[in-house]
Amino acid sequence: MEQIKEMMIDYWTQRAPDFSALRQKELSGEKSHLWLAELERYLPKKEKLRILDIGTGTGFFAILLAARGHQVTGIDLTPEMIDEARQTASSLGLAADFQVMDGEKPAFAPGSFDAIVSRNLTWTLPHLEQAYAQWYSLLKPQGVLINFDADYCREEQKELPSHHAHENISSQLWGQYEEMKRKLRPQQRPRPQWDVELLQRAGFHQIAVDQGVWQRLYPKEDAFYNPTPIFAITARA
Repeated sequence: MEQIKEMMIDYWTQRAPDFSALRQKELSGEKSHLWLAELERYLPKKEKLRILDIGTGTGFFAILLAARGHQVTGIDLTPEMIDEARQTASSLGLAADFQVMDGEKPAFAPGSFDAIVSRNLTWTLPHLEQAYAQWYSLLKPQGVLINFDADYCREEQKELPSHHAHENISSQLWGQYEEMKRKLRPQQRPRPQWDVELLQRAGFHQIAVDQGVWQRLYPKEDAFYNPTPIFAITARA
């Protein structure tokens, strides 16, 4: 399954510039407020949290949270995505820390973070059970994991609205995306039920699933619309 990671790096290397432009538009529009409201629904109510954004991509979550005064580290496996994240944060005058790192094995000391956040990452991880166990060890006691994802390996292909942000993705890249899903699907069980079981095994408690987040974040079919219903899972260390 390590081949999956190489496929992911290749896929996101090709998509990094356009994906960065999309996320910059998202940062400057209504979606940033909607996403921040969802994050703050679950984050501890105190200032200057230490937060790890795993699978940060071009830094969307990390930048949102750094702008709120938190100490944020964003990690991603694809160097080109981290380069884009650094450039965007610098252009906004924000001091988020970005590092190239495997999200399944983050190299930080145990108990380093008040919160871990993630968006559309965990479906791509070939060793999700081990990843959740690693993440548990990185959180302080009562630290929170906030994971937004969907059962992408079982998603139905739906027609996207016209002028959608992904309309220019090449057929080659769509093929790579479908191939990654094909390789991952046999080892995944239906989500988010599977995630709840894995989180329990990792030691997490107060695990909650919110399947209403999709309607709140995507009430209309705009350029940022995600046709696959996402869920939010929160869990305490």
